[in-house]
Amino acid sequence: LDAAGKTTILYKLKLGEIVTTIPTIGFNVETVEYKNISFIVWDVGGQDKVRPLWRHYFQNTQGLIFVVDSNDRDRVVEARDELHRMLNEDELRDAVLLVFANKQDLPNAMNAAEITDKLGLHSLRQRHWYIQSTCA
Repeated sequence: LDAAGKTTILYKLKLGEIVTTIPTIGFNVETVEYKNISFIVWDVGGQDKVRPLWRHYFQNTQGLIFVVDSNDRDRVVEARDELHRMLNEDELRDAVLLVFANKQDLPNAMNAAEITDKLGLHSLRQRHWYIQSTCA
């Protein structure tokens, strides 16, 4: 969803530093190198009006990183619904899932176990997934 920290995480991975971001309209795409592996990372805008466009980025996707604002308890159900909507797309049936439980530095943030429960990750029986607490 919007304001979860997707763009901040992308450029932290790419540049190793925090950059000032603005809301993403459309997408950012970068190649990120990690341990001699190159990843092409697509960072797509999270506003509700652009979410219908997400499916246009799914073809040939091997992995999905879903960033959640751990402090946003009011929208965790919306995040769950969007995640499961994406995972039901044919093009993502073989994609592995990494969930970044972001903004863990905030005092009321849900921990990774709570995010796992709220997103219904244990129901993903046929998919490899992992959740990582982050603070971007």
